[in-house]
Amino acid sequence: MQKELSAGLLLSASLIISACGKAPAPQPATTQPDTPVAVADTLDTPKIKPENWPLQPSPIARQPAIEAKIKALLVQMSPAQKVGQLIQADIASVTPQQVRDYYLGSVLNGGNSAPGRDNRVGPKAWLELADAFWQASTDTSDGRPYIPVMWGTDAVHGHSNVKGAIIFPHNIGLSAMREPKLLRKIGQITAIEMQVTGLDWTFAPTIAVVRDDRWGRTYESYGEDPALVASYAPEILQGIQGVPGSADFLRGNHMLATVKHFLGDGGTINGKDQGDNQHSEADLRDLHGLPYYSAIKAGARVVMASYNSWYGEKMHGFQPMLSDVLVGRMGFDGFVVGDWNGHGQVKGCTPTDCANALNAGLDMFMAPDSWLKLYDNTLAQVKDGRISMARLDEAVSRVLRIKAEMGLFEQVLPSKRPLAGKFELLGSTEHRAVAREAARKSLVLLKNNQQLLPIKASSKVLLAGDGADHIGKQSGGWTLSWQGAGNKNSDFPNGESIYAGFKAALTAGGGTVELSENGRFTNKPDVAIVVFGEEPYAEFVGDRAHLAFDDSRALQILTELTAQGIPTVSVFLSGRPLWVNPELNQSDAFVAAFLPGTEGGAVADVLVRAPDGNIRYDFQGKLPFSWPADATGKPLNIGDADYQPQFAFGYGLTYQDDVQVAKLSENSGISADLVVNFSRYLHAGKAVSPWQLQLLDGDTVAVVTDPQQQSASGALASKATDRLQQEDSMLLTFNAPATAAIAHAQQQSIDLARQANGDMVLELEYQLLAMPAQNGKVQLGMRCASGQPGSESQLDFTGYFAGQQGKGWQTLKIPLRCFTDNNKAFDLSKISHPLLISAGKGLQLQLARVRLTENEGSGICGG
Repeated sequence: MQKELSAGLLLSASLIISACGKAPAPQPATTQPDTPVAVADTLDTPKIKPENWPLQPSPIARQPAIEAKIKALLVQMSPAQKVGQLIQADIASVTPQQVRDYYLGSVLNGGNSAPGRDNRVGPKAWLELADAFWQASTDTSDGRPYIPVMWGTDAVHGHSNVKGAIIFPHNIGLSAMREPKLLRKIGQITAIEMQVTGLDWTFAPTIAVVRDDRWGRTYESYGEDPALVASYAPEILQGIQGVPGSADFLRGNHMLATVKHFLGDGGTINGKDQGDNQHSEADLRDLHGLPYYSAIKAGARVVMASYNSWYGEKMHGFQPMLSDVLVGRMGFDGFVVGDWNGHGQVKGCTPTDCANALNAGLDMFMAPDSWLKLYDNTLAQVKDGRISMARLDEAVSRVLRIKAEMGLFEQVLPSKRPLAGKFELLGSTEHRAVAREAARKSLVLLKNNQQLLPIKASSKVLLAGDGADHIGKQSGGWTLSWQGAGNKNSDFPNGESIYAGFKAALTAGGGTVELSENGRFTNKPDVAIVVFGEEPYAEFVGDRAHLAFDDSRALQILTELTAQGIPTVSVFLSGRPLWVNPELNQSDAFVAAFLPGTEGGAVADVLVRAPDGNIRYDFQGKLPFSWPADATGKPLNIGDADYQPQFAFGYGLTYQDDVQVAKLSENSGISADLVVNFSRYLHAGKAVSPWQLQLLDGDTVAVVTDPQQQSASGALASKATDRLQQEDSMLLTFNAPATAAIAHAQQQSIDLARQANGDMVLELEYQLLAMPAQNGKVQLGMRCASGQPGSESQLDFTGYFAGQQGKGWQTLKIPLRCFTDNNKAFDLSKISHPLLISAGKGLQLQLARVRLTENEGSGICGG
């Protein structure tokens, strides 16, 4: 489930050489070699043959009392009330009164939706809002039937939207443990903490089998092997829901779960989120379908339809899969919920109009911001027969059946339930202990030359890297917000950073630890530990065109430390395997920590000996994904005919292994100028390929290639400067009116329209040293490759910057929609210059980073 997008980011999308303005004549597009053709329109599309799928009976028998209740309710309900049960609205777009007025059966909070629109609000506000929705839905004063509302959320690694809740490792790390039984405890804890805040339904677990690690949701998967994923699915599911047939199934300390995304989301071409899966029917069944058979057998009662298509057929409207296979062959007897406006991608549909999806077997629309018009249109389609009453009643019955199994009809106000309001359970000592155990067991040791690890507790340790003291980074996406961005350690009152864990372990053993993000130290250490990795991301934002880790800061630190004869240990935080051979070569030991969550102390538990010299915990983790030997991103999975990984599926050293990893090839296999980076433009003061930092002076363009550079007439100068590390920021000095620009090196363009729909922002990390003289303006803008009308949009930020001088390093977020609001002719689908900085004489601006990220309500359009 995503936050606010109807389609995903296509990292290898067509590069369009055209104007940014909406010119009347269409412009030609050139297609990248790895962009799939619309196969469904050009070839004979394969057909699903349900008889090829194993027949499995439903594991849960229908209860006569519940069936009688459903039958009685259907007689009482009007068509309007029935349609309402099939609509799920986001709390940011619906009020409790509207839930009552439109008989809505469900609400959700998307990744960036929270009570009061505050992602870091306390748990009390969640409980209060749960009460409000419940009371509205159960008001029967007008004679309506009593049907309570359900509230669903993405509790994908713990109750991860709520401040103070425990954050477990993401699924990729949990799978590395190779201990499925521990997931039962994790599921139970998640269900308990959710009920503390009054919620009763999670959109988890993801049981996708990922076959291309470039996919931005790889970390949500338990691995590339369907048997491994299938072994995990029942454990986490029954941890959340309980065991079918038991008295507490879906009740008591348990609650409703969702298995997702049905089907084939992990097998799209090039790992594109929401893309096309072109596996054979046999592979769709045997690779992607296997975990669903095990999950349904274990009691899955909700399945979420997937955004992806199969040979062009979107799953949200694909009856052969939703009805003939899922229900007819797999034995599923719950209800099918959609993903965030996913029904709008079905042929012939929009987010507000989609009878085709309901007729195909979708039972509940996830219509976060489109719900009102969708409600009206669906009701009209029921009345005119485009949706039959039989199909409507079938879908409503499925939803009511699960509500009855959950005991919602007998349930009380959320705040009056046994676990409600026990906020001390959020991140409790007992829950943290389980999270710490999981994080310890998820660590995978890739390299330990000369058996450097574990280190003595009496050691003098340098802890470096931007992940060393950063709970948000070690937790990843889907953490307090959709992308997991902007989190500070103070946002995790029950969490511990990796640095804090090392400090505790070393202090107890008589050792010392010096924290230095840039790797510079006061006293020469016995060993240096560098913690680094991917920035948090979620869904399409994490899609990649390649698997090269392209942040050179850690490599620079490792290289400098190695040159001084200091033994080095790398702790790599990532949501997938990445090509890091240069970093591996500069490390004596290398740990793949994936995304361990809020219990950062688990890393020191394993890497540092006990004060008495004994090993406290050995490494247990084994790779759930094959580690690549190059950066191309070509699918690499165990069983492939040409399987040649750097580290194989299932690899993972222990302290008993005396293995020397030889120097690895540093040939990435990719050409930097062929990689289009859609979300990072300037990083550590340097343009990220294929983007350039340009100095525009009249009609001349100077591309910044040297540490110090000037435009043609000297109107604008750039200088590499130090912030945290050597030359990790760029100082721009305007000696006369001029423009600094980030531009595509080949004057090609990218499509950012979908990112604008998703409320993404252009973020600048900067320091203002001086404003322009004589009341000069400061404008920030975007441009395309042509000078046609509408090809540029400039926003006036003079007033904003006037208040920032001398305040040190700041972050500015500009919603992409601001550029189209400012210039209605501006076309965000054809951006060649994602940033223009125009100013007069006197401006001095130091830049460290420019990227796309999520809004979180702090974006501004100027000032």
